[in-house]
Amino acid sequence: MSDTSLSFIDPVFLARFGLSRINALDYFLHPLNPFRSKTQQSSNEILSMQGISLDTLQQSQIQQQHLQGRPYDIVSALRRAEEEYNQQLEKLVGEQYELLPPPEIAEGETPAAGELFVIRHVLRSSKISKKVLGIYYIIQGVIYKSPSVRSVVKANIARALQALAETCEALSTCAVYEPTMGYTWDFELAKKRKGGDDNVIDEDNDGSLSAKRPTKKRMRKVLDNRPPGEATEEEEEGLRAIEAIDKILVRLSKSEVTTATLKDAPA
Repeated sequence: MSDTSLSFIDPVFLARFGLSRINALDYFLHPLNPFRSKTQQSSNEILSMQGISLDTLQQSQIQQQHLQGRPYDIVSALRRAEEEYNQQLEKLVGEQYELLPPPEIAEGETPAAGELFVIRHVLRSSKISKKVLGIYYIIQGVIYKSPSVRSVVKANIARALQALAETCEALSTCAVYEPTMGYTWDFELAKKRKGGDDNVIDEDNDGSLSAKRPTKKRMRKVLDNRPPGEATEEEEEGLRAIEAIDKILVRLSKSEVTTATLKDAPA
């Protein structure tokens, strides 16, 4: 199972402590969280054993504000605590988890009980050198792993190819060939054939493999009399491309928008 299909939530932790930027890293480092590294101790855990956390650093900043006579400002205290915490991480090497900065907060506003936190998993080799190992999101207490760029692009391409295949299926029955005129488009003829011609696939039977198989066999006999396997790989690819275009023609022939456009077009 892919990591992107997993998620983690601890209702007991959330009910007892809530979730904010102060304890988001502690929540991510939960012993039962499947996303945290189990191979070695992270730098965050080393700092925690030294008593260094966002909570303790924020309390220290608030005490400094009080001693210096400055007005109480929890936003600036939290921001400075995060900066100091990141500086402590830079002194260590190994696997680390960074809490990425939140959206900018207007001056005078208090941070909300965040709905989204972004955790970055890195492998630090020096103060200025680190490698990103993963990105994780905490959304309303549920931890997810961010998909990779490759998987996102792959999903977008798959959706685009599916749309093209459906377009080819819609156009396949609208092309009419005559020796004197060549290929022409006749969407009205495709409507008349619908339901009465075995070569046309009805929308109600789109999910039936038995309805599609005879159509593909007849198409192949028209395109190439040789049985499958005798053609070269390039020829087979060409036949598959032609069949895909035919599918586009079928689907377009059933489109009400296309039919209305042709009716309104000047003769």
